[in-house]
Amino acid sequence: MPLSTFLVEDNAYIRHNLIAAMEDEIDIDLVGTATTEEDAVAWLAENPGAWDLLVVDLFLHEGSGLGIVKRCGRSRPGQCVVVLTNYATGEIADWARQLGADAVFDKAVELDGFFALCASLKEKGRERGGEPLEGLLS
Repeated sequence: MPLSTFLVEDNAYIRHNLIAAMEDEIDIDLVGTATTEEDAVAWLAENPGAWDLLVVDLFLHEGSGLGIVKRCGRSRPGQCVVVLTNYATGEIADWARQLGADAVFDKAVELDGFFALCASLKEKGRERGGEPLEGLLS
Protein backbone atom coordinates (compact mmCIF):
# COMPACT_ATOMS: atom_id res chain seq x y z
CA MET A 1 0.00 0.00 0.00
CA PRO A 2 1.55 3.33 -1.05
CA LEU A 3 2.26 6.07 1.50
CA SER A 4 -0.20 8.94 1.05
CA THR A 5 2.22 11.85 0.81
CA PHE A 6 1.81 15.63 0.79
CA LEU A 7 4.89 17.58 -0.31
CA VAL A 8 5.70 21.23 0.36
CA GLU A 9 8.57 22.39 -1.87
CA ASP A 10 8.74 25.68 -3.77
CA ASN A 11 11.61 24.80 -6.11
CA ALA A 12 10.02 23.18 -9.19
CA TYR A 13 13.19 21.29 -10.16
CA ILE A 14 13.67 19.81 -6.68
CA ARG A 15 9.95 19.05 -6.36
CA HIS A 16 9.86 17.20 -9.68
CA ASN A 17 12.98 15.15 -8.94
CA LEU A 18 11.96 14.40 -5.35
CA ILE A 19 8.53 13.16 -6.42
CA ALA A 20 10.10 10.91 -9.07
CA ALA A 21 12.63 9.54 -6.57
CA MET A 22 9.99 8.93 -3.90
CA GLU A 23 7.73 7.14 -6.38
CA ASP A 24 10.65 4.93 -7.43
CA GLU A 25 12.17 4.32 -4.00
CA ILE A 26 9.19 3.98 -1.67
CA ASP A 27 5.94 3.82 -3.67
CA ILE A 28 4.05 6.92 -2.64
CA ASP A 29 0.59 8.11 -3.51
CA LEU A 30 1.13 11.84 -3.96
CA VAL A 31 -2.07 13.35 -2.58
CA GLY A 32 -0.99 16.95 -3.06
CA THR A 33 1.72 19.55 -3.21
CA ALA A 34 2.08 23.16 -2.14
CA THR A 35 4.68 25.83 -2.70
CA THR A 36 3.67 28.28 0.07
CA GLU A 37 2.90 28.07 3.76
CA GLU A 38 -0.60 29.47 3.21
CA ASP A 39 -1.50 26.91 0.53
CA ALA A 40 -0.07 24.03 2.55
CA VAL A 41 -1.87 24.96 5.76
CA ALA A 42 -5.15 25.41 3.86
CA TRP A 43 -4.84 22.01 2.15
CA LEU A 44 -3.93 20.27 5.39
CA ALA A 45 -6.89 21.87 7.19
CA GLU A 46 -9.27 20.70 4.45
CA ASN A 47 -7.75 17.19 4.25
CA PRO A 48 -6.67 16.30 7.79
CA GLY A 49 -6.77 12.54 7.41
CA ALA A 50 -5.69 12.29 3.78
CA TRP A 51 -1.97 11.92 4.38
CA ASP A 52 0.43 9.52 6.06
CA LEU A 53 3.59 11.48 5.30
CA LEU A 54 4.05 15.25 5.20
CA VAL A 55 7.37 16.36 3.71
CA VAL A 56 8.19 20.04 4.24
CA ASP A 57 10.99 22.30 3.07
CA LEU A 58 11.78 25.02 5.62
CA PHE A 59 12.58 28.04 3.50
CA LEU A 60 9.83 28.90 1.03
CA HIS A 61 9.34 31.92 -1.23
CA GLU A 62 6.20 32.70 0.78
CA GLY A 63 6.04 31.69 4.42
CA SER A 64 7.98 29.11 6.35
CA GLY A 65 8.00 25.37 6.64
CA LEU A 66 8.21 25.80 10.41
CA GLY A 67 4.77 27.43 10.34
CA ILE A 68 3.44 24.42 8.44
CA VAL A 69 4.97 21.96 10.91
CA LYS A 70 3.48 23.89 13.81
CA ARG A 71 0.00 24.09 12.25
CA CYS A 72 -0.24 20.81 10.31
CA GLY A 73 -3.02 19.51 12.56
CA ARG A 74 -2.47 15.77 12.67
CA SER A 75 -5.86 14.11 12.81
CA ARG A 76 -4.89 10.52 13.43
CA PRO A 77 -2.09 8.54 15.03
CA GLY A 78 0.86 7.69 12.87
CA GLN A 79 0.92 10.69 10.58
CA CYS A 80 4.59 11.49 10.08
CA VAL A 81 5.98 15.00 9.55
CA VAL A 82 9.43 15.18 7.98
CA VAL A 83 11.43 18.32 7.34
CA LEU A 84 13.67 18.00 4.29
CA THR A 85 15.84 21.08 3.95
CA ASN A 86 19.25 22.38 2.96
CA TYR A 87 19.49 24.01 6.39
CA ALA A 88 19.36 21.05 8.79
CA THR A 89 21.73 22.59 11.32
CA GLY A 90 21.47 21.35 14.90
CA GLU A 91 19.62 24.44 16.09
CA ILE A 92 17.13 24.48 13.22
CA ALA A 93 16.56 20.72 13.50
CA ASP A 94 15.91 21.08 17.23
CA TRP A 95 13.48 23.92 16.59
CA ALA A 96 11.62 21.90 13.94
CA ARG A 97 11.31 18.94 16.33
CA GLN A 98 10.05 21.22 19.12
CA LEU A 99 7.32 22.43 16.75
CA GLY A 100 6.28 18.85 15.94
CA ALA A 101 8.53 17.42 13.22
CA ASP A 102 9.22 13.72 13.64
CA ALA A 103 12.48 13.87 11.70
CA VAL A 104 14.73 16.40 9.99
CA PHE A 105 17.01 15.59 7.05
CA ASP A 106 19.47 17.63 5.00
CA LYS A 107 18.36 17.14 1.41
CA ALA A 108 21.91 17.62 0.13
CA VAL A 109 23.51 14.80 2.15
CA GLU A 110 20.87 12.78 4.02
CA LEU A 111 18.51 11.54 1.32
CA ASP A 112 19.45 7.94 2.07
CA GLY A 113 18.29 8.41 5.66
CA PHE A 114 15.10 10.09 4.46
CA PHE A 115 14.32 7.22 2.08
CA ALA A 116 15.13 4.67 4.80
CA LEU A 117 12.65 6.34 7.17
CA CYS A 118 9.99 6.41 4.45
CA ALA A 119 10.59 2.74 3.64
CA SER A 120 10.26 1.83 7.32
CA LEU A 121 6.96 3.75 7.50
CA LYS A 122 5.72 1.89 4.45
CA GLU A 123 6.83 -1.49 5.82
CA LYS A 124 5.26 -0.86 9.23
CA GLY A 125 2.02 0.14 7.50
CA ARG A 126 2.11 -3.11 5.51
CA GLU A 127 2.71 -5.12 8.69
CA ARG A 128 -0.34 -3.48 10.22
CA GLY A 129 -2.44 -4.31 7.18
CA GLY A 130 -2.70 -0.69 6.10
CA GLU A 131 -3.83 0.52 9.52
CA PRO A 132 -2.62 3.95 10.69
CA LEU A 133 1.12 4.18 11.21
CA GLU A 134 0.84 4.68 14.96
CA GLY A 135 3.97 4.44 17.06
CA LEU A 136 6.46 4.01 14.24
CA LEU A 137 8.90 6.65 15.37
CA SER A 138 9.01 5.81 19.05
